[in-house]
Amino acid sequence: MTTSPVTANDAVIHEVSSWEGVSVREHRMGGVEFRLGLRELGHLHGTIADLPFPRHVRDELITAGRARPHHVLPHSGWVIVPMRTVSEVANVIELFRQNYERSARAPARTIGVTQGDADGHR
Repeated sequence: MTTSPVTANDAVIHEVSSWEGVSVREHRMGGVEFRLGLRELGHLHGTIADLPFPRHVRDELITAGRARPHHVLPHSGWVIVPMRTVSEVANVIELFRQNYERSARAPARTIGVTQGDADGHR
């Protein structure tokens, strides 16, 4: 079953924004961005989610077929995940949750730190 971009975005926004400490704002390239403190958990563009992961996790997700390499940053930790069906939306929410839990365990970032990819590259 396919889902519309509005429905997919609404489902992800509703779920991810309900988690403690998550802020939602407009992404600098358009779309919706989710942060936990200063850490970006990922963002949405229509029926696509972009999420940052450590490279080894990114490689596992691609191998498992849960994500694709990012089209602009293919050698970074960033991945693209489609959200055209109900099961793909569920996958996106699970991946945001994985990023949320990893970020919640990590030391807090300070204001002077810039956001690069998940391996610290810009």
